[in-house]
Amino acid sequence: MDEYIKRLRKHIGNSPLLLVAAGAIIYKNRKILLQRRADSGKWAIHGGVLELGETVEETVKRELNEEIGINPIELKFYKVFSGEDMHTVYPNGDEVYYINVIFLCDKYEGELKEDNNEVTELKWFDVDNLPVDINAPVDKAILSDIEKVLS
Repeated sequence: MDEYIKRLRKHIGNSPLLLVAAGAIIYKNRKILLQRRADSGKWAIHGGVLELGETVEETVKRELNEEIGINPIELKFYKVFSGEDMHTVYPNGDEVYYINVIFLCDKYEGELKEDNNEVTELKWFDVDNLPVDINAPVDKAILSDIEKVLS
């Protein structure tokens, strides 16, 4: 967890936080690359919370490199997700409302690899046959219409 968030949590406890996050849907030939999260065992897209002073593009690039070992060549803006679909309550009781800025990416360099601290598995899924155990509610909402976008 980012030091900034830890400092905030010392003051507000588990109360809801509004956090900005950025992520990318990696795709090719109507397939998307998902990661199995080490913390929950659920499938998710790639991304994370902005660090102080970072742009959303910098966050996506940092997270893609840290989590799966790649560097995007081109990021295409997809959509901003916010509201109740982005409300998350973690097992420790921490509450977060995310504002998620999501990009699409089909061009990258580097070799795919899992960061076993955060990611235990990488797998390509057909957009018409996504796994049922997708990280809810955030990633489920983000991926709800992806088959229409990548058609």
